[in-house]
Amino acid sequence: MTRRRLTTALGLLLAVAGCADSAAPAAERSWQVVVVDDVGREVRLPTPAERVISLLPAGTETLFALGAGETVVGRTRYDLEPHLAHLPSVGGGLDPSLEAILALKPDLVVAFETAGGSGIRPQIERLGIPVFAIRTQDTTDIYRTIERLGTLVGRDSAAAALASSIRSRLDSIAASVPRGRRPTALFVASIDPPIVAGPGTYLAELIGVAGGQLPDLGVGNRVEWPPLSVEVLLRSDPDVVLLPVGSDSVGPLERLRREPGWRELAAVREGRVAPVPADLVSRPGPGIAEIAAVLRRELQRLMEPQ
Repeated sequence: MTRRRLTTALGLLLAVAGCADSAAPAAERSWQVVVVDDVGREVRLPTPAERVISLLPAGTETLFALGAGETVVGRTRYDLEPHLAHLPSVGGGLDPSLEAILALKPDLVVAFETAGGSGIRPQIERLGIPVFAIRTQDTTDIYRTIERLGTLVGRDSAAAALASSIRSRLDSIAASVPRGRRPTALFVASIDPPIVAGPGTYLAELIGVAGGQLPDLGVGNRVEWPPLSVEVLLRSDPDVVLLPVGSDSVGPLERLRREPGWRELAAVREGRVAPVPADLVSRPGPGIAEIAAVLRRELQRLMEPQ
């Protein structure tokens, strides 16, 4: 379909939707499901969603963890798990194909909302498709997303059970940490420029569960991803550096060893750098207990006496 034809088709769809809305008085409409998303907007559905497109892997993972995997009718190019391979891709999470979304006839789209707002959400909503916007930073956000997605797909009990299970696993990991000094750990979000996980992130919380703590970065308690000058980076002097890596675990480590600031850190010079799977640690969803377990193992490995 050409762009001109797509524009015409979308215009007709919006016109029909507008006529339908005007034909039914607001008082006669029935909304069985109503939740508030992370940008404070009400998401209303006449019945629990049965056809869902999630534009972020953490949302897709959550739907499957809720036992609602059969509702997922589309994926993004970043959802590479084998059990999702049969699903059609709608493209990127921030720049999906509106034509592909429309063709799949979803009754709900789950989308990521950046701090600066979303460019794609209003476009999807103009198609008449409800959008549940997620803006996740800490674990409170994660539990809230599980609860509200559970409501949207009619899995409230499953959501409560999933949240309880995650909390129980995190408690068990925290209980396994021996008493004593808690090593400082710096989680690398970007090597150049240096950006790290700050106190306001789920990663900072999970480092705490795993027996570590963030070094003093000289930022506020709610700062999420602070950029660091070389001077602040050196002053932080962490015991451990946590480095997310993909299939190439050597390249990022070699780069860390070359970059000014990073290469001067004792943790880098003395080999206390823990490569952690980027695909796992970048998903603030039901897998956070697994993230904590990985961090717990790496902190223990690097800090135990040799």
